[in-house]
Amino acid sequence: MTARYVAAIDQGTTSTRCILYDRQGRLVAVAQRPHHQYYPHPGWVEHDAAEIWDITRAVVPEALQQAGADPHDVVALGVTNQRETVVVWDRHTGQPLHRAIVWQDTRTAGLLAQIRDELPESEIVARSGLPLVTYFSGSKLRWLAQEVPGLREQMDAGQVLVGTMDTWILWNLTGGTSGGVHVTDVTNASRTMLMNLTTLDWDDELLAVMGVPRAALPRIVPSLGVLGDTVDPVAGIPVAAVIGDQQASLFGQTAFDPGEAKCTFGTGSFLLLNTGTELVRSRHGLISTVAHKIDGEPVVYALEGAVAVAGALVQWCRDNLGLIRSPAEIETLALSVPDNGGCYLVPAFSGLFAPHWEARARGLVVGLTSYATKGHLARAVLEATAWQTREVVDAMNSDAEVPLTSLAVDGGMTANNLLMQYVSDVLDVPVVRPMMAETVALGAAYAAGLAVGFWPDKRVLRSNWHQAAEWRAQMDRHAVDREYRRWCEAVQLALQWGRSGTHDDN
Repeated sequence: MTARYVAAIDQGTTSTRCILYDRQGRLVAVAQRPHHQYYPHPGWVEHDAAEIWDITRAVVPEALQQAGADPHDVVALGVTNQRETVVVWDRHTGQPLHRAIVWQDTRTAGLLAQIRDELPESEIVARSGLPLVTYFSGSKLRWLAQEVPGLREQMDAGQVLVGTMDTWILWNLTGGTSGGVHVTDVTNASRTMLMNLTTLDWDDELLAVMGVPRAALPRIVPSLGVLGDTVDPVAGIPVAAVIGDQQASLFGQTAFDPGEAKCTFGTGSFLLLNTGTELVRSRHGLISTVAHKIDGEPVVYALEGAVAVAGALVQWCRDNLGLIRSPAEIETLALSVPDNGGCYLVPAFSGLFAPHWEARARGLVVGLTSYATKGHLARAVLEATAWQTREVVDAMNSDAEVPLTSLAVDGGMTANNLLMQYVSDVLDVPVVRPMMAETVALGAAYAAGLAVGFWPDKRVLRSNWHQAAEWRAQMDRHAVDREYRRWCEAVQLALQWGRSGTHDDN
């Protein structure tokens, strides 16, 4: 039987799913399950990598069953993942040696000054393209080697394998202890603070300062290219693409040309601008990163503005405050009032990412009076995502030769019409959502299908893109400017709170 589908495994911050797509890029089947979030100390965030692999083993056959398909019906599999989260495991038993440390985790804040003393931050940025902050994987690995008893000795003895979540999933998919492929792609490697952004190889100076032996690390491969066949949980599907989630979203939006950009509103929000084969160094707090690499072609770079907390703030309102019962209710609650009632919320739960890069910042709500209701707080929650996007867009406009004229958006939060309208208002540009708003998994599928010729070229992928909705700015510009000034004042308070040093909880 002729293969009919391309599959994608999307290993995200809160869940793992397997999705099947047909030749027109239409979703045919989806199986998804959440995993636990662990918060052992303030600022610490962990996942159980073994649990995530168990979930992966469940959702792949479940998606096939939904589609009435077997592995022979699937021409290729793409893997996409939460990026900077790291796992260390025993190469002989396959067992994780510590919970995975998640990209949001800030436990390494105290290590950064020590690392900076050993290798100047300017040198780290020049080599990796990344600021020295807790977000990236390198300092997490150094912390693990220092704090987990015996781990450094095991790493030096060659008993330990290291990787981001793509590497962990791929190793298990392709056999694990029985010949599993230990690789990562350039997009994920570019988030570790261990890869040289120019050579696309592990950098000896960065490995030394983070204390990571090269032998423990995966081989760096292109994003598109066949790596081997699956062994578990089903056999015989070619794994043909590996790409970090936000780069996968850029690919899924078919933003293949320099100057094209997208913003994903998920657990965090992430704005990526394709800069082509040119490595652009940001002067305004953005990240230089790899967009993708096709085997045999030059690497494509991007500028990225990363915001740690977007949809996670809505989840916090549901799970921690009991303010809502489902994420969709936040919009209804926010629409119960005409404005924020003077309330501003800065969600610096993991410090502040772009363009501030301050791990010590802490979340706060300001402007509370007895007039404020839960409706006003809901408004402040949604507005916080829009204002953080505005900060990143301002930085990107300052770095780019041509300012952003429209914004392509995707991710679960784009179902919130009030939020999307507010994003358009604060940016003063049209905001456009495609029919397929979940473009992360789609991008991984596109990459895998393109690698094996299921789709002949990028032009065909572009023809699958269709607009579903558009929002245009309606808010008075003076009102926008006034609200933005107040937001910026609230951000300064969050930064001052962390910098005072009297509230250090790491």
